[in-house]
Amino acid sequence: MSHRALPSIDLQPLPYVAKLSHRPREDIDLVVIHCTELPDLAMAREYGERVLYDSGSGNSGHYYIDRDGSIVEYVPVERMAHHVSGFNPRSIGIELVNTGRYPHWLDSRHQAMDEPYPDKQIAALIDLLQHLCDTLPGLQFIAGHEALDTRQVEASDDAERQVPRKRDPGPLFPWPRVLAAVRLQTLTG
Repeated sequence: MSHRALPSIDLQPLPYVAKLSHRPREDIDLVVIHCTELPDLAMAREYGERVLYDSGSGNSGHYYIDRDGSIVEYVPVERMAHHVSGFNPRSIGIELVNTGRYPHWLDSRHQAMDEPYPDKQIAALIDLLQHLCDTLPGLQFIAGHEALDTRQVEASDDAERQVPRKRDPGPLFPWPRVLAAVRLQTLTG
């Protein structure tokens, strides 16, 4: 185990966190990188609090990293958050605040993801990833949401066109920088 300092993490559990399935830390082998595709952390929190399932829970990542590098935990790693279809039981979701395609996520004319990720945000992500590697013995893999959910859906502006359901973290995410800093292997769907 490393002697790195624990990154500063603000604990802000979602109201339904106790309703999320519990899982052993040893079962976690994957980190999934997302971007919120929303303008700010407050709106991401609002979306995360929405109840969408009969269980009384909704969609959320475990950690959120704002543009200034501040880290918030909405769901503890021992709970299964709903953030990526088919991989939730084994993964941790990290959401980076970034507008992505907001507010026209599925409009075929609005598929560019051109907001860069600030250095402070990426530095905080690397600190968090290194901490997770130090504290989760089974953690081996990392992936972008776009690599695990490759489904195409009907464009909101043109039923004849298909667009990616998920594109995050997108083309401006600095994969080389992140992969050089952590001992995780990339995973694709």
